[in-house]
Amino acid sequence: MQFAGNKDLEERFIRRERVFDGYILHIDHAEVTLPNGQKAMREIANHIGASAVLPVDDNGMVTLVRQYRAPVEKVLLEIPAGKLDAPGEDRLAAAQRELQEETGLTAQNWIHLTDIATTPGFSSEIISLYLARQLSKGETHPDEDEFLSIVTLPFADAVSMALSGEITDAKTICALLMAGQYVNGGKHESI
Repeated sequence: MQFAGNKDLEERFIRRERVFDGYILHIDHAEVTLPNGQKAMREIANHIGASAVLPVDDNGMVTLVRQYRAPVEKVLLEIPAGKLDAPGEDRLAAAQRELQEETGLTAQNWIHLTDIATTPGFSSEIISLYLARQLSKGETHPDEDEFLSIVTLPFADAVSMALSGEITDAKTICALLMAGQYVNGGKHESI
């Protein structure tokens, strides 16, 4: 659904300056003109983007990973995911790579669920979410600085955990809720 009249909400960039280049984020300070003509400052965290995948086997079992996330100082239960290796990297290929690296799984059937803007108030990160079906098991190959434990549970239990607040990772919640239409006998359009 497109909304009419979005032009009157848009901001115009006056200037934009890179103030920090990090390993994952590149921070810009930007001066913008607001819709009412006033000026404001924006801090923008530029991120290359990422892909994430919800693997669901033929028995309705979901494979998730537990890992420590320093920014929130917690171990989170999440779908396998990772940032793109380069600008313009194929997002499906990135999802396939992350699934295999983190869980050892490969899939014959892939469904693009959606692309999400993770924190559009300050970050440009877009994560592409996929559902992976018809799974085969292999060996994991996590990154050197990646410590994970694999958790397998029924799809319905994972959805319940998302709805109850036990799963707090946004990409995981989105993928679980969006995949229900496919996992529970809904439409089926693979890539």
